[in-house]
Amino acid sequence: HPMAIMCGVVGALSAFYHDSTDIADPEQRRIASHRLIAKMPTIAAMAYKYSVGQPFMYPDNKLSYTGNFLRMTFGVPAEEYEVHPAVEQALDRIFILHADHEQNASTSTVRLAGSSGANPFACIAAGIACLWGPAHGGANEAALNMLREIGTPDKIPHYIERAKDKNDPFRLMGFGHRVYKNYDPRATVMQKTVREVLTALKVNDPIFEVAMQLEEMALNDPYFIEKKLFPNVDFYSGIILSAIGFPTTMFTVLFALARTVGWVAQWNEMISDPGQKIGRPRQLYTGPAARDYIPVGKR
Repeated sequence: HPMAIMCGVVGALSAFYHDSTDIADPEQRRIASHRLIAKMPTIAAMAYKYSVGQPFMYPDNKLSYTGNFLRMTFGVPAEEYEVHPAVEQALDRIFILHADHEQNASTSTVRLAGSSGANPFACIAAGIACLWGPAHGGANEAALNMLREIGTPDKIPHYIERAKDKNDPFRLMGFGHRVYKNYDPRATVMQKTVREVLTALKVNDPIFEVAMQLEEMALNDPYFIEKKLFPNVDFYSGIILSAIGFPTTMFTVLFALARTVGWVAQWNEMISDPGQKIGRPRQLYTGPAARDYIPVGKR
């Protein structure tokens, strides 16, 4: 799995860059940050190439950050790769929208690992490991799988009723957010971007029609309005990535690529604080208080 490669390779970077592990030196922290942000697209693209058995494509400095990544991912040595402007812009937006998002699980993991004085490559590898979970980085893949399960617009009312049933394990993926209690503003950008990508690539994806009608019905349903369950960024991003040509195994890898910028910024902010101490979350015991004890000899 590409995420397994990402975890291992990013963590192993500290074996190649010993100078960048001196976190007390601001200059070395800057260099390590640049290295992580710059190398992540190459590692992600090579993880994909390895998973499908194709030869690696090396970076081309003439291209943009996103264009270069697209070429390394989908290009082949035998022919010239042309970066599609609409695809480049769409992926650029996804990278920006996923770059940082407060103290989510993976960002907190990076900061907690960094608080111990671990090197930056190990900290980012820890963040990648946390992001791998389906409840975090895999949310857009789960949303896409849900839309495929629904299949056609006529089945939407049935699935909405299932989502309302507390006894039914089915849940609408890509709806609701821990921070955005109203409509996720990132979803607005993604909805517009989906249309642009599908039109530019001439993709007739019935899943998008399912998504549009599901969104409309949910936004006008009293149950979802009361619960404040509105579409979030994951609802549309999976459709975009699938239309571009990424397999679902790469969705979380792309999330990690984008979030590295935020992780690095958060790590730098924490390490730069002279009052920073090692993280130590409290654990409060809520079990039984005094318990009768029978000596071993009397048992």
